Amino acid sequence: MSLAGWSAVAESASSREWAVALFRRSVLKQRKLAEITSALGPTEGRRCLDLGSDNGVVSLLLRERGGEWASGDLTEAAVTSIRSLVETDTHLVGVDRLPFPDATFDRVVVVDMLEHVPDDVTFAAELARVTKPGGRLVVNTPHLKKTALRRVRHAFGQTDEQHGHLRPGYTPGRLKELFGSQFVMGPSRTYSRFFSELVDTFVGAGLAWLGKRSSAKGMVVTGSDLSRHRRTFRLWSALYPFVWAVTRLDAVVPASGYMLIATAERRGASAQT
Repeated sequence: MSLAGWSAVAESASSREWAVALFRRSVLKQRKLAEITSALGPTEGRRCLDLGSDNGVVSLLLRERGGEWASGDLTEAAVTSIRSLVETDTHLVGVDRLPFPDATFDRVVVVDMLEHVPDDVTFAAELARVTKPGGRLVVNTPHLKKTALRRVRHAFGQTDEQHGHLRPGYTPGRLKELFGSQFVMGPSRTYSRFFSELVDTFVGAGLAWLGKRSSAKGMVVTGSDLSRHRRTFRLWSALYPFVWAVTRLDAVVPASGYMLIATAERRGASAQT
């Protein structure tokens, strides 16, 4: 391998290390992955697609569970971030036509992406087109609810527009309206209650202070960002046990969570296990 090739390999490995390190210091990201994998079920031996991907780290960790994966996102910056972690089978996607043949995938997961697409009806039809009959769809999206904490987030500048959201979220009923004609909707649930969202609000404010700006697909944090702010992230690592303890207080909050995850089965065949 050439020197340039070895350099690219080393850079990719470094990006993966940073991405996983940041993931391990985010209670919300870890909970998100746990909810997604629980809803997905087994992926070994299956053709799978993840869209949104949390800028690549979810793609990376999902691929480690087995299966043949493709990944995609809406912007070049996000796709570049994904490709730096997983390297292969990554795609810039358009919501009016996904770049895959009909009935390609046994599992499709949409991670924090539905709220970004201009035409969610067309996008839902495309998801149905590329999912095999009996295949499983998992959608992770903000849960539409008006709360005092949302008003606080907006006061910090963490608006839907700042995150690239074209709509503030969904309810289970709205997801059923959107997907119900082509999918049989399964159970939905919420997660990330008040204390987790409070922590996430302060994390977002900290990233803004570090100079990270949102794109059309929200905020992209790369390995180069982490390297540049190494001391700050070391401080965050030291604070993480306290942050983790604060988020455990979610258990005493009776209200529904701020994130919604739903599962559905593509019509046309019996369910896959």
